[in-house]
Amino acid sequence: MDYNATIQYLYTQLPMFTRDGASAFKADLTNTIELCKRLDKPHQQFKSVHIAGTNGKGSTSHMLAAILQTAGYKTGLYTSPHLKDFRERIRLNGQMISEQTVIDFVGCHLNNFEEIAPSFFEMTVGLAFDVFAKEQVDIAIIEVGLGGRLDSTNIITPLLSVITNIGWDHMNMLGNTLQLIAGEKAGIIKPGIPVVIGELQPETAQVFIDKAQQQGSLIEFASGQWVIEEVKTKNQKSDFPEQFEYIDLNISKAAQSETPAKKLNIQLDLTGTYQLKNVKTVLSAVDQLRKQGFIITDAHIITALRQVKELTGLHGRWEVLSTQPLTICDTGHNPDGIEEVMKNIAAVNYDQLHFVIGMVNDKDATKVLSMLPSKATYYFCKPDIPRGLDAEALKRQAQDFNLHGLNYPSVKEALLAAQGNAGKNDLIFIGGSTFVVAEVV
Repeated sequence: MDYNATIQYLYTQLPMFTRDGASAFKADLTNTIELCKRLDKPHQQFKSVHIAGTNGKGSTSHMLAAILQTAGYKTGLYTSPHLKDFRERIRLNGQMISEQTVIDFVGCHLNNFEEIAPSFFEMTVGLAFDVFAKEQVDIAIIEVGLGGRLDSTNIITPLLSVITNIGWDHMNMLGNTLQLIAGEKAGIIKPGIPVVIGELQPETAQVFIDKAQQQGSLIEFASGQWVIEEVKTKNQKSDFPEQFEYIDLNISKAAQSETPAKKLNIQLDLTGTYQLKNVKTVLSAVDQLRKQGFIITDAHIITALRQVKELTGLHGRWEVLSTQPLTICDTGHNPDGIEEVMKNIAAVNYDQLHFVIGMVNDKDATKVLSMLPSKATYYFCKPDIPRGLDAEALKRQAQDFNLHGLNYPSVKEALLAAQGNAGKNDLIFIGGSTFVVAEVV
């Protein structure tokens, strides 16, 4: 098979979460264990950091990978889902793996796939682990796909576990309380392996403390380890003052921290203000890796965080697509993610908000819709995946929350309509689903 045929095989032959939803989620690790056994157990051949969480795990993974590769370590990065190209999921020092690597892996292991019948995600995890082992990476950053305890990535024994936060998402698979969701995420905490929790949330903190104690694992809450003393925004294009290109922040160790006091001035190229939470998580993770012998200087951190997008190819996080009118997209798609999106929208100066929105059909849209402003003009659309929620159905649901606009047959046509209606001082925002953003970046 050539590359296109190989990708189509991966997409169509076996269950795929982005297409099929919950039916593709497997509640055990049997297939992944068996597949990796036949691959000569690659997950045991490289060091790793395991990152879970409801929101922020992708940004945290990319920031940490950028720092490690800047520090001179050969760094693997596994994330999901991809936006444009399947190979975005597996990177070596920020570069996507080659098409030939995908072709060779699938061609070599077709018999194993037929015998084991792994899901799309299980095959992709196997490919990532196989690549990282063969390339002899110094360390790999492994992002959990969904949940933690039963996620295919959870066969690794990492140097460090990281859980960014807990919010409402995938309740049909992870549980209908924050404590149950936290319990699933806590499943990545391994015996004796330290864990960094990004945010100390009263509803879920004890779940992580109890799990860490059971496993004999050191636990730290990053939000209490660091204090952001000053935040400025920087824009190198003076004619567009309403949107910034960098966040300048002074951050220091909290007084109660056990590690020595220090202060960093960081210029962050990921400009969503929610990244201020993630950067604390990253810095606590770096401290833990330093304790395990990794040589990472403050200069490495400062250099890397100024160019995360360039170093790792991260897209879709409060990303400016154009400036006249100002057009921004963001992958936030659950209540906590949308809350952060709305904070960022509120910080922008604009005359009228044009909101291009699409969602998937296996999630409760009402919580998100209830958070959106009624004064915006809405452009309802369906992302181009089978799980996409019909645009007319989304429009009807939105009307219950006094959100009004027209529906369009595609994301592209919705965006074109917004661009046609928007004045030069208006704001166009595109979001509601990762899969909507994937069609515009």
